[in-house]
Amino acid sequence: MKATKSLKKAPTRPVAPREPLSRERILAAALAVIDDETLAGFSTRKLAARLGCEAMSIYHHFPSKQHLLDALVERAIGSVEVPEPGPDLDARLRRCVASYRAMARRYPTLFPLVALHRLNMPVGVRFIESVLRLVRAAAADDESAARRFRALGYYLIGAGLEETAGYARGPSAAEPVDEGYVATHCPTLVAAAPYFQQRHWDVTFEYGLDRLLAGMAAGADS
Repeated sequence: MKATKSLKKAPTRPVAPREPLSRERILAAALAVIDDETLAGFSTRKLAARLGCEAMSIYHHFPSKQHLLDALVERAIGSVEVPEPGPDLDARLRRCVASYRAMARRYPTLFPLVALHRLNMPVGVRFIESVLRLVRAAAADDESAARRFRALGYYLIGAGLEETAGYARGPSAAEPVDEGYVATHCPTLVAAAPYFQQRHWDVTFEYGLDRLLAGMAAGADS
């Protein structure tokens, strides 16, 4: 008789439990997908693949894709520091502006949605109210406060879009001109172009903000 070898079964490794799905985990993964795929390429199917779950599992936490995007906008807006009105209003307003600009840079691929969102949800309207309250403290009346608020918004949103999704990342012509053409036909552009570079953004932003706030302080509201 042949001796039979006893076959020992290799011990199985314990399977690490999957991290449970939560709103926070979904939002973090959604931001990562948007960073990789852009807003236009974002989908709940891609998000589910990133999370390792079925798309329907996401809907237990967010009823729709729009609810999820709203929550991302709330997260971005909620990170902006808006000081209460008080002494040295100019410094407080500058802190608010700097915090908003930092938010745009922190969420560059999400920011186009933040910029165009109506913010008609609790976090959004409270944000608008808090900024308006800060602006109103330095304005003569409600109309003046509204105009200042809108002017500041134009500047901030425009700067945010330019710095996160503007010229350098925008669409190009089918047949773009070469440097020789620009040098021949656009000498003013050639001279200014070095100052359009990212290393000059902070100086340019402060230049515009100083003049905007100076105009407001001068009472040019009529």
